[in-house]
Amino acid sequence: MAGLAAIKADPAGAVVGLDFDGTLAPIVPDPADARVDPHAAAALVRLGGLVGGVVIVTGRPAATAIAYGEVPGGPGLADVPGLVVLGQYGLERWEDGQVMSPPPPPGVERVRAALPGLLALLGVTLTDGTEPGVTIEDKGRAVAVHTRRAPDPEGTLLVLREPLAKLAAESGLLVEPGRLVLELRPAGMDKGHALGGFLAERFARSVLFAGDDLGDLAAFEAVRLSGLPGVTVCSASVEVTALAERADLVVDGPAGVAALLSALADAVAERSPRGH
Repeated sequence: MAGLAAIKADPAGAVVGLDFDGTLAPIVPDPADARVDPHAAAALVRLGGLVGGVVIVTGRPAATAIAYGEVPGGPGLADVPGLVVLGQYGLERWEDGQVMSPPPPPGVERVRAALPGLLALLGVTLTDGTEPGVTIEDKGRAVAVHTRRAPDPEGTLLVLREPLAKLAAESGLLVEPGRLVLELRPAGMDKGHALGGFLAERFARSVLFAGDDLGDLAAFEAVRLSGLPGVTVCSASVEVTALAERADLVVDGPAGVAALLSALADAVAERSPRGH
């Protein structure tokens, strides 16, 4: 595969980009319980010292991805050399322990206030995660509604789709669909724009991007539009199949991503003087 061959031959020109949830961390019923796969974190620590850049592009707040990337007794995401986290689809940037971000748009506050009443009007049970129902994840600059804990997750998602789209439009936001989640967030930025900007910033000569959900399709397209030797990787799930159809490689969830990153680190270290 040309993309992987280019990364191995010229690691200093390579950018390794990854989603967080479902890619570096397994999907769990409560988003607050998500944690990075320790093997993935260890592999990224190795790769960070070998490649031109490692970037995590996520809908999470950037600081949250770092916090959920801690590994007790081992290296975590904050230990990855030169790591950049582009959070909130690129609206935030974490680098060297600092977060840079614009203020949230006023529409987010409107959505935050309106959601509980809207859910009640629709007959949807809101829960804090201890009982069955729908949960709201407040991301500061976006608000996500998760149906994974509802008695009928898919059916509830269908019920919510149109009303949440209307609320988002009235608030100047858009709806980002995902794995049993609908996120209301500002327009004007997506994972494709975020990744494309990072590739230009680093003068990348090759790129790998791994993701698992519909929001990662924009990053896949950014790899294609970059014109660079690239490889797109799908962290496969039964819930989302569209990404697997577009990926160069399909691996078995976060454990498969970790294995791929570890193998890549091994291959790059063998060829690169930076690995010794």
